[in-house]
Amino acid sequence: MQRAAVQRDDQRARNERNAQRRAGRLRRSLVCAAAVPAVALFATACSSDSDSAAKETGGGSNPATTPSGSAAAPSPTVQAAKYRKLPEPCAVLSKETLTALVPKGAKSGKKGASDDVATRGSCSWSSLDNNGVKGSQFRWLNIAFLRFDSDSNRGSGEKQAAAYYASQVQEARSVTGAKNTKSEPVAGTGDQATVVRYDLKKKEGAFRQQTVVARVANVVVTVDYNGAGLAGEKTPNGDTLTKAAEKATKEAVASVATANGSAGAPSSPAATPSKSASKSPSASASPSKSSTKKG
Repeated sequence: MQRAAVQRDDQRARNERNAQRRAGRLRRSLVCAAAVPAVALFATACSSDSDSAAKETGGGSNPATTPSGSAAAPSPTVQAAKYRKLPEPCAVLSKETLTALVPKGAKSGKKGASDDVATRGSCSWSSLDNNGVKGSQFRWLNIAFLRFDSDSNRGSGEKQAAAYYASQVQEARSVTGAKNTKSEPVAGTGDQATVVRYDLKKKEGAFRQQTVVARVANVVVTVDYNGAGLAGEKTPNGDTLTKAAEKATKEAVASVATANGSAGAPSSPAATPSKSASKSPSASASPSKSSTKKG
């Protein structure tokens, strides 16, 4: 009987240990079960924060890991301007040409004011051949250069120059008071060239105006040339004046390439906008209607 009692005590002890182990497992299960909502809540909170951040950045993913294809495209590059320099405006014409255009004023060249000589420049000459009681022959010549740099916002230098070229031609065609206006292309002068000619009556006499606008790559050359017979002198022949203006324009256009080492600058992408390209053409570089006022 004593032995049976010992066996019962041993069994009871084993049962208690088993119960304790089951209780321990149950407690751990309860703890884990209680922990699940907290984990889920934490995950939900993290998900909400991520969603909020995504909405603030405008997308569903971290901007730092956004594929390049969906990111904002970088500013495009443009071809670098061909010509980087302008010639000395008062030295672009040969002595022979100057003497033909302004016989009494070949040495009267007056350089126009410019805040950036690499971008804009001009020079003007005047000539008065006084024949006493027979009257006088007057001539006025102005050559203006405007160079455009390539710019990532405005486009290539050539594109900007082409737009300015067109505006100069249109301006020459629409001078107030002009009569018998004619315009035609000029061959063999840069990439584009147009001559606009007209008559203009003033109190001093009848003036004949020639404006030749030419573009060579990213540079626009504008030549204004007018003549008049004053105090009874005969009005000069328009065809003669036009041929002279076209000859001067050809020399001015050729001087651009010479100033840049003949071939100009090699084409390459322009990484940054040019300061000078963002400027508007100055009065010194834009002959506009001032040429008709000189006479």
